[in-house]
Amino acid sequence: MKLSPHFDSAEFACKCGCGLSDPDPMLIFALESLRVHLGKPVIVTSGCRCAAHNTAEGGALHSQHVFGSAADVRVKGMTARGLYAEAAIISAFHGFGVDDERGFLHVDVRDAPAKWCYRSGKQVLWYETPEVENA
Repeated sequence: MKLSPHFDSAEFACKCGCGLSDPDPMLIFALESLRVHLGKPVIVTSGCRCAAHNTAEGGALHSQHVFGSAADVRVKGMTARGLYAEAAIISAFHGFGVDDERGFLHVDVRDAPAKWCYRSGKQVLWYETPEVENA
């Protein structure tokens, strides 16, 4: 089912195959705003998650994915950090998780601001730029 000019409900379906796909309308509005702002496709790699799939993915106990208010996204030709810089101007987004290593950005429409990064697949404190490792 078409949710906006550029997004369909199938893109947000839980990856376990349970059929859960009930994204928050504000999330769709925010993602559509980002898509229009960028002028290129925003690929949803993870949208809605049932509780069992969220646990299997190692998601937070009260993950915004379970509530349908989050998506992990990528844009071809953009780094996660670059995508964050563009998504941060969309006022409906309040949660951001940057994964520089795997190249995706978590965005959500929770009530309170939240920012974090991922390091080796684990959630860590927010940092403005990727750390440079010394050899």
